Amino acid sequence: MITTVVAGNPKPASRTLDAATVVLERLTGRAPDHVVDVIDLGPGLLGWGDDAVSEAVRTVAASDLVVASPTFKATYTGVLKLFLDQFATGDGLAGVVAVPLMLGAGPAHALAPEVFLKPVLVELGATVPAPALYLNDKQYSEPASTEVWLARWRDVVLGATASLQEGTRS
Repeated sequence: MITTVVAGNPKPASRTLDAATVVLERLTGRAPDHVVDVIDLGPGLLGWGDDAVSEAVRTVAASDLVVASPTFKATYTGVLKLFLDQFATGDGLAGVVAVPLMLGAGPAHALAPEVFLKPVLVELGATVPAPALYLNDKQYSEPASTEVWLARWRDVVLGATASLQEGTRS
């Protein structure tokens, strides 16, 4: 399994990136193979054919991943949307197992990753076998923040990943 963290925060090296890395490490027991801090792709996100953006798209399309965003105006960020727009609808993320993750300051937007981020990942062809995850931006590093979600969904997510990998070898 090749894993990638995608963080769509307008600030580089953000808590969002850290939270996604923490979740992936707790999910798989190891560090991600790749990290895409979307803001680092810069103005290349505004058009088509930028080499760095194209390489990031290829990396993500060949991975299983955690896609993370802070909560901005009750949804994911525009910079993440610009990156996701680079993928083909329907099959751009085919064969990829994704965990949608959003950070927020309080419970008011707890459904945002399920309602807004998960559907766009599915529209792009990703398999999202578990409910999206919403974490408090001040408590995400505490093991208790993900304990219940991981206890319920780790085997489902890892099983979906193994199943898709097995399907590509057949």
